[in-house]
Amino acid sequence: MEKQYKYKIVQQSSAVYGVGMIGALIYFIQHATGFWMGVLGILKALVWPAFIVYKVLEFLKM
Repeated sequence: MEKQYKYKIVQQSSAVYGVGMIGALIYFIQHATGFWMGVLGILKALVWPAFIVYKVLEFLKM
């Protein structure tokens, strides 16, 4: 049973990451002012968790 529980956690976190990535993609593309800014928005949407972790660690002064 323990393996099934771990698998559900992985599935749920993947779903949260996927929804967050779609939301970030929509946000960054809507705010793009040109083609290359849209391309940059797509790249940012792929790595948005890194930005969040960086800002949280910066805030906590770690």
